[in-house]
Amino acid sequence: MLKSWLTSLLPARSNTSQRERLRASAGALLGLALTSAVAHYLLGDHAIWLVAPMGASAVLLFCLPASPLAQPWSVIGGNVVSGLMGAACVQYLGAGPLAAALATPLAIAAMFALRCLHPPGGATALMMVIGGPAVHALGYRFALGPVLLDCVLMVLAAMVYNNLSGRRYPHQQQPAQPHPHATNDAAPTARFGFQPEDLDAVLRQYNQVLDISRDDLQALFLKTEERAYQRRFGIITCGDIMSKDVVTAEFATPLAEAWREMRKHRVAALPVLNRVRRVIGIVTTSDFMTHGGLDDYHGMRRQLREFLRPSGTSHSEKPEVVGQIMVRQPRTANVDTPITELVPLMADSGFHHIPVLDHEDRFAGIVTQSDVLAALYARNAWTASASPTPSSYQGA
Repeated sequence: MLKSWLTSLLPARSNTSQRERLRASAGALLGLALTSAVAHYLLGDHAIWLVAPMGASAVLLFCLPASPLAQPWSVIGGNVVSGLMGAACVQYLGAGPLAAALATPLAIAAMFALRCLHPPGGATALMMVIGGPAVHALGYRFALGPVLLDCVLMVLAAMVYNNLSGRRYPHQQQPAQPHPHATNDAAPTARFGFQPEDLDAVLRQYNQVLDISRDDLQALFLKTEERAYQRRFGIITCGDIMSKDVVTAEFATPLAEAWREMRKHRVAALPVLNRVRRVIGIVTTSDFMTHGGLDDYHGMRRQLREFLRPSGTSHSEKPEVVGQIMVRQPRTANVDTPITELVPLMADSGFHHIPVLDHEDRFAGIVTQSDVLAALYARNAWTASASPTPSSYQGA
């Protein structure tokens, strides 16, 4: 019984990879080394030039860079405000037990009010009380000197290291995707499953501080829904449904030729490949419309004819080849990419054609909205027909 109880106190095993653990540890090493060296150079005449809470801040900055508690304002504001609260307690109450008891709670209240909650700030406030004569002598200047300098240096180190090692920092909230047709409707994928209002209601009901941003939490739920769908209906990959015999173009393909090919094969897009069959762009009918000035339907046929006609000169301001109007670096998928990952791209972002690459990053085919819709319909229809119903049991 005792062993079971003690085991229940242990946290669940971390899913963090060994590579990520090494990345975080190396970041903390570099961040603290930089902060220590620069602070000692600038504040060598102070008794304390590196404050202890920077060790706790390093854990957040390099292990949890996406956490709301690790963002620049949280680190700098939280530590400095807490230091000021601790200095105020010492000034008005003296460096005794009462000040030690009040410093951290007052710091928490101030951090909540200023939206800069940062756990090491509680240690900064307490350090101001128990830090000894050297800290007490500086008072508020200690919070606005060594504490502020250390925080700024740590945040700068985290910005450089995290971004270089593949972790976005600061972790800003992602803007909502605009509707592809510029209307006030919600994005198609936001019309089913849980809604943002549902998440907000649950968070209000939960009523606790979470060490994860709201947009990250929503993204995790959506990924979980996607995996649950794949487990239920099976994984269909782009390689399973893509068109392989695809009409393509090169950078130097004349516009008139590309247009004829699109009309001949009744397709709305041509992937643009280089000589080694790597995708360098994609050209669609909308690109012809945009660059040809065909927004006005009056005289559209004449305008299109003028746009496609070669100028006959070596230098022309008018686009002559596909490479001049194509969309460069288009969104692509891999042959092993589940088609469920394409649904948000096609439904919310307005991509109608996704070039598919093989394992050598060469063009292998293309997936359209129609392909995805047909595959999902066929899978759902097959699942429905395969599921036993009361009538089928009766027939048996």
